[in-house]
Amino acid sequence: MDKIAVLIPCYNEAQTIAKVVSDVKEALPEAVVYVYDNNSTDDTAKLARAAGAVIRREYKQGKGNVIRRMFREIDAECYLMIDGDDTYPLDCAREMVDKVLGHNADMVVGDRLSSTYFTENKRPFHNFGNSLMRFGINSLFRSDIKDIMTGYRAFSYEFVKTFPVFSKGFEIETEMTIHAVNYNMQVENVVVEYRDRPEGSVSKLNTYSDGMRVIRKMLQLYKNYKPLRFFGALCVLLVLVAAVFMIPIVDVYLKTGLVPRFPTLIVCGFMVLAGIQSFFAGMILEVMAAKDKRDFEYRLNRVYGEHKEKR
Repeated sequence: MDKIAVLIPCYNEAQTIAKVVSDVKEALPEAVVYVYDNNSTDDTAKLARAAGAVIRREYKQGKGNVIRRMFREIDAECYLMIDGDDTYPLDCAREMVDKVLGHNADMVVGDRLSSTYFTENKRPFHNFGNSLMRFGINSLFRSDIKDIMTGYRAFSYEFVKTFPVFSKGFEIETEMTIHAVNYNMQVENVVVEYRDRPEGSVSKLNTYSDGMRVIRKMLQLYKNYKPLRFFGALCVLLVLVAAVFMIPIVDVYLKTGLVPRFPTLIVCGFMVLAGIQSFFAGMILEVMAAKDKRDFEYRLNRVYGEHKEKR
């Protein structure tokens, strides 16, 4: 088992990967650096190997697929994940690792948004999207994560071995964050500097399509982890809409004894019934979510025991 494993998922980062590996080795000389090549068509793997990294490959395209492979194959007491595009200086790497090894943190978030992200990043919609996701997740899950979409994180062995990776692409960061918050794992924030990609280096993130996938993932996870709130809100929405259309009909009935717009009344009745069904579905799923949390604690204890044996 490695003491510190540095994980670098890469796709066509030949321009920057050698510098990133060298910076990691200077900041954390005792760490083992793993570069996972995700079907690069340039010299990413060759340059990373020459810089001293261990090269492994994931042939299914997508960052989520790469991270699934990394977490499955590597055993370490602390994992530091960083992008291969040279946007994160390594001066905070030691602090992030120490919070895992010495402060029992399960996930340490490299917080770009509290430092230079908004001035360095040249993509304004990315700035807006990051702020929107931070507000949305912290509001829905009542958390205080400073940067939801950062690719600069440190993890404990227990987090890595209990985290089920379902995302295939860049929505993986959202999934990691919500997993940690939902299961009450210890999350800490470390403010890190951010610099935009060097000229000639191209981002693989599509602002609109990947942004929509991230939002869908957030709502999907909220439905799965907080079903009573999700379906309760749907219930309230359906009942309120039904009430808006029913009130004029009831008012006419009380005054004249006649029922106008009978089809509207029927539709409103079905909407109320759907709202009631939604509420009870949320209650049932909430019980199942509570059981899942109890089962997770058993899994976490089992993984902790395995970790002690491997050490």
